[in-house]
Amino acid sequence: QVQLVESGGGLVQAGGSLRLSCAASGIIFSYNAMGWYRQAPGKQRELVASISARGLTNNADSVKGRFTASRDNAKNTVYLQMNSLKPEDTGIYYCHVPVGQAGIWGQGTQVTVSS
Repeated sequence: QVQLVESGGGLVQAGGSLRLSCAASGIIFSYNAMGWYRQAPGKQRELVASISARGLTNNADSVKGRFTASRDNAKNTVYLQMNSLKPEDTGIYYCHVPVGQAGIWGQGTQVTVSS
């Protein structure tokens, strides 16, 4: 059974930093691309950053230069380093692995950025 568990969210002031982690189990982690999504209150879930199995990253325009996805295949973990946080970055952050028809989602971790 595939399982993703996020951690690292919290409350931070604007301009601060957080690092999110997502630990995966039940998959051959090194073979899979991973994605980080967020859902702000009243908005649709959106892709924030992705990282391929080979470590190539792609970011949404809204976070370019501020967020960086990385992975540690030895730990079956993907990370999202978030710097220069803004209040509009507030939301629930989810990791996702595109396996099966709809992929697998973690439970999410709340990030709140105060102004």
